[in-house]
Amino acid sequence: MQPDTVKRRQNRPQPQSLYAVQIADALLKIQTVICVTGLSESSIRRKVADGKFPQPVKDGKRCTRWVAGEVTNWLRAKVAA
Repeated sequence: MQPDTVKRRQNRPQPQSLYAVQIADALLKIQTVICVTGLSESSIRRKVADGKFPQPVKDGKRCTRWVAGEVTNWLRAKVAA
């Protein structure tokens, strides 16, 4: 393995634990929201634009997160419907 490849792997951000969903005020990454809901990123963004999914929180120019409690409530509403 080349040293450049090893260096690139070390710089990758760690995936967010699914336990973060259990903390109502936790801010979830898009990858975590995808895992929890089973929706694709484009479906999530389309539902946000249509007002059918919780709005994300902007935490900077390139940082978008979803509040775990809002995503959990959305899932519970889908199950109840």
